[in-house]
Parts: sequence; C-alpha cells; structure tokens
Amino acid sequence: MDCRSRVVCVTGASGYVASWLVKLLLLNGYTVKGTVRDLGKAGKVAHLKALEGAQERLLLFEADLIEEGSLDSILHDCVGLFHTASPVLYSITDPQKQLIEPSVNGTLNVLKSCTKAPSIKRVVLTSSIASVTLNRNPRGPDTIMDETWFSDRELCIETKQWYWLAKTLAEQTAVKYAEQNGIDLVVMNPGFVIGPLLQPTLNASSHFILDIIKGKNVFPDYQFVDVRDVASAHVMALEDSSANGRYILVESSVDHYEAVQFLHELVSPSHNNLHQNVTGDLTFKVSKKKAESLGLNFIPMEVSFKDMIESLKHKNFLHIWKRRDQC
Repeated sequence: MDCRSRVVCVTGASGYVASWLVKLLLLNGYTVKGTVRDLGKAGKVAHLKALEGAQERLLLFEADLIEEGSLDSILHDCVGLFHTASPVLYSITDPQKQLIEPSVNGTLNVLKSCTKAPSIKRVVLTSSIASVTLNRNPRGPDTIMDETWFSDRELCIETKQWYWLAKTLAEQTAVKYAEQNGIDLVVMNPGFVIGPLLQPTLNASSHFILDIIKGKNVFPDYQFVDVRDVASAHVMALEDSSANGRYILVESSVDHYEAVQFLHELVSPSHNNLHQNVTGDLTFKVSKKKAESLGLNFIPMEVSFKDMIESLKHKNFLHIWKRRDQC
C-alpha cells in the first residue's frame, strides 16, 4: 500500500512506541493525526510538536477512546489507523475496571469508528507478546514460539496476570470484530520494548528496566525488541499489501542472568544490586521469520540497551535513581 503523503491516524500518540511511530511516519512524508487524552498537558505533547515535519503535517486531537464515536470525525480522509493506545498497569486494585474494560472497549470503539470511515484501508493494532506466551504449551530451551501461539485466558485468570489477560482479550475482540465487519487488520505483538525515549516521562518498560538494575524484578527470561523496530514494523505492515495476521517482534530472547550482566556492564560494574536475585535458563526461543518477511532488520539488543541507558542518563532518570538509591 503506497500511502506516502497521505493521512494516517495514531491513537495514544504521546506514548513510548507511538512517539517513535509518529516520528517515522512524518519522516516518510505522511500527514499524521495523533490522539491524546489531554491536550491541556502541553509538556506531554511538546516532544511531538518538535519532531521534523510536525509543524506542517502533525495534527493532534483530544480523544477518550472509552467513549464510542470519539474517533468518528478524526478518521475522515485517513487511509490507515495505528491503534497503539492501551493502559499499561501492573499494580492495580480492580483489574476489570482499571485494565480489562478500557483495553477491550477502547479497541472495540476504535474499530467501530473505522467501519464509518470508508477511506480506511488498513488497521494496525499494537498488541503484545503478552497475548502469545501465557499458555500450557510444552517448552524448553529449544522450543520455538511463533505466531500460532496464543495466551490462555483461563490461565491468565488462574495466575492473576491481568495485563496478559487484557491484551489477550483486546486482541481476540479486535480480530473477531474485524472479521465480522470486513476490516483489514494486522496485529503487532512486540516483546519487551527497549531503546531510547522520545517522550519526557518515564514509561512502564523503562521503569521496569530501572527496577531490574535495582534488583527488584526477576523474570525467568525476557524477549527484547527495540522501540524503533516496533515503529518500523508498524509502517511496513501498513505499506505491504501482503501483510496479514499477527507478527511477533522480538530481536533477542535472554535469561535474567544475561540481561542483568549486560545492564551491569552499561551502568556500573561496582553496583552490587545488579548481582542480586540472578537466575538463568532460557525457557523458549522466538521465531523472527514472519517479522523478517516484512523486511525488518532487527537492531541488536546490545545497541538497544546502550541507546536506552544513554537516553535515561540524558533525561536524568538514571541519575535521579542513583541519588535516591544512595540516600
């Protein structure tokens, strides 16, 4: 699909992935309609307005996706929609109201608006590897996970993994609605997103990395992907007419030991917290085959982490953590 110099919409435009997506779209000549929850918070959109091409081709709108029809007028003349907006909450008291309903209903409302916009040719949904991995499939160091894997909603509930459940239900709802209403939908399933930040605030995955550095988080393994690759894959999925179904986006699968050791080398070899709670043993691998069929050449994890740490330092997030940690 050759949509350059045409209009696309990005929901949740000020977010971590979405900011890079907006940047790439502008650089590629698109006119971008971006939605945010509150245009009154100038500090949250200033980085978007400063992007190359933003003055001429970026239009920002306030939209509450929980309200049905909130995108109806915004999608006028748009040939593509990127739905990236979704709550990312790990500490919650009411998962149904705080996470599941906003994720599912927000996605459904976006797709309902698409059915009223005949100009829309394709929708690219930002889902997550969370809707892929949580299941009872046999696995081991040589197991290769691919796009045929789906998270089990019952297991999500049983283990109280509410973020996994929300992403799983939102993706399933989107696919079903798209099939029933003739919407050309492509789904992106990125792993743990790392890389430099454009936005001025500390996003969830960056905060999680800081917690790993402090020895607070211990997962058996991680599936990492660069935020710039995630943005690129979204654009490729819009432009490639043969793109279909879902695409897992993962550059590296590493165990906790490898992740900690690499962060240790980047941040401070003398920082003892990096040695706490270290475990190993990779539980499965991830196929890159379908993602690479889009033409995606993954940025190495080492580069992603280096650029992320430099970005955190530049924005004083790493320095703030060190000062607090030393108190």
